[in-house]
Amino acid sequence: MRYFVTIAGREVEVDLTGATPVVDGTPVEAQLSTLPGTRTRHLLAGGRSYPFAVQAGDRKGRWILATGAERFTADAVDERTRAIREMTGTVDDVADKTIVAPMPGLVLKIEVAVGDAVRAGQGVVVVEAMKMENELKAPADGVVASIAVQPGQTVDKGATLITLE
Repeated sequence: MRYFVTIAGREVEVDLTGATPVVDGTPVEAQLSTLPGTRTRHLLAGGRSYPFAVQAGDRKGRWILATGAERFTADAVDERTRAIREMTGTVDDVADKTIVAPMPGLVLKIEVAVGDAVRAGQGVVVVEAMKMENELKAPADGVVASIAVQPGQTVDKGATLITLE
């Protein structure tokens, strides 16, 4: 099965049909394992080790990945779903440009203002959760259309924080 994975505005094609994964046409020796009973995954790729935590996002195919203090949103869609979306013109751009709280927490700082242009991966809001500060980043290039929170406000998991256009 082929998948199209988008992280920080960059899309890669991942082909898992053979014994060796192929990423954007290049075979990659990789092994993914799960730490039983946790959300922790361990990726061994190219002789390097990458531990990370994963949790389901706010819609099918969306995942929140965390490695150290960095958090990323990954969207993965299989080739059939992608083809259907292309034929019907169905694209979920609104969800792709919405920054949501990955877990309950306290908004500490808003790093942008309405009307600001932002780049994919740029920090836009800092949320404290479980006594850790988490800088949430823009999932795509855009312009800040709205800010739904303010510093000092508590938020629930999945709450919309900032919307880009």
